[in-house]
Amino acid sequence: MRSDAWNAFLEAAEADGWHRIIDLFRADPGRLNGFCAEAAGLRLDLSKQPWSRDVGFAAALDLARACAVEAARERLFGGEIVNVSEGRPALHMALRAPDGADFKAAGAPVSAGVEAVRAAMRAYVETVRAGNIRAIVHIGIGGSDLGPRMVWEALKPLEPQIDLRFVANVDPADLAAALAGLDPATTLVFVVSKTFTTQETMANATAARAWLAEGLGEAEANAHLAAASTNLPACQAFGVAPERVFGFEDWVGGRYSVWSAVGLSCAIALGWEAFAELLAGAAELDAHFRSAPLERNLPVLLALAHIFNRNGLDRPTRVVAPYARRLRLLPSYLQQLEMESNGKRVTQGGQPVAWATAAAVFGNAGTNDQHAYFQMLHQGTSVIPVDFIAIAHAEEGPVDQQPILLANAIAQAEALMRGQANAAEPHRDFSGDIPSSFILMDRLTPRALGALTALYEHKTFVEGVIWDINSFDQWGVELGKTLAGRVLAELEGGPAGAHDPSTAALIARLRQT
Repeated sequence: MRSDAWNAFLEAAEADGWHRIIDLFRADPGRLNGFCAEAAGLRLDLSKQPWSRDVGFAAALDLARACAVEAARERLFGGEIVNVSEGRPALHMALRAPDGADFKAAGAPVSAGVEAVRAAMRAYVETVRAGNIRAIVHIGIGGSDLGPRMVWEALKPLEPQIDLRFVANVDPADLAAALAGLDPATTLVFVVSKTFTTQETMANATAARAWLAEGLGEAEANAHLAAASTNLPACQAFGVAPERVFGFEDWVGGRYSVWSAVGLSCAIALGWEAFAELLAGAAELDAHFRSAPLERNLPVLLALAHIFNRNGLDRPTRVVAPYARRLRLLPSYLQQLEMESNGKRVTQGGQPVAWATAAAVFGNAGTNDQHAYFQMLHQGTSVIPVDFIAIAHAEEGPVDQQPILLANAIAQAEALMRGQANAAEPHRDFSGDIPSSFILMDRLTPRALGALTALYEHKTFVEGVIWDINSFDQWGVELGKTLAGRVLAELEGGPAGAHDPSTAALIARLRQT
């Protein structure tokens, strides 16, 4: 049934691919209403995508049903083992559910534990904000960095009570920049590592602790440490008191962990009320995803639009263009969420996939990007779909500039679709017919950001279900990390190992310096 639905979907995409998007509007007066949906404060417009309602879109919905998206959704929310290769549920929704929820992970109740950690986080947030801490250095990498960093950039006050800085790269310049100008006496170092063994994170954490100890002394340095980890003995050995270690379970994947204790630094710097609103917005989108029919379900619709381009029309790249400076890190966050989750080439059963999987994602804030790669979007040789994200009302700065920003976002989406023929001047000819999605929110509040983030999380999950891959493991990052340990031993004077000639030459050259 799955293969039949895939064949029908590909045939429908080919049929729709012969039509220009603007002509699909003319052929279907109800197209706009049929391809717009709203939930959790987000308005999603997919009318500029290259499908017709009766052919391409209908086939995409049939594909989702044939791939049992609804049943997979229930397994996800039911806490069943959906991360098959690691034998784990993926239950990040439990982290943002309101008190009184009844989530279970592999049959074991977890909501009471989530609420206990959340209560401990809130108490600590209030204690820190009432004290003399004026800066937090958040040390983590990957999912322990990208989510919180994106949230902070999106929501931080113009004059924050507490300055939140992030360190992810093991490049020593990253830590040096984060510590520059800070006073150890008013700084909290927050280390995020589930195992407390991540090489890059622990190298930075060790150096940051040494900085604290140099300024405050060994005993006092420990009072300026907190951690999000499941390895309590390692945290204690490092100097983090048990009451300042906040745990999270193995059913919380790294790139889905900002809702957990991993987001504690944001909760402190933003205040608990803002963090609670972030959770509430995500929970509202969760409820919509779980209950809405597929044809009006925002994550499902966005996933199908992306699959239509990726698989139906063989477009391997997508741009995410938030027309909001505060959301400029969203594309980087989505690179991990989507490309680490779905950058897979074997099915759940370990067989080669029969279709392309994750698209490459790039982007940055508009209007800056209009003066960079948008030239390639308009007149390049590849069709690259775009997700536009815009905010109706500005909360800061000159209010008369927000209409200019919005006009650019709307105009770019229209220009990409319409194009402009100019046979007399080929350099001024725009072929158009570039598809886009448009996500509009009223204001960039914590609740809206939570909903937007959850939208992309669930969209990614739906894609994984349709591609029959595991969206919750990341074995591809392990090989290079393993080899890095061997290379490091050699760079530090250990015996030479077996390598290819290029690798061996690089190691030898560096050992000579």
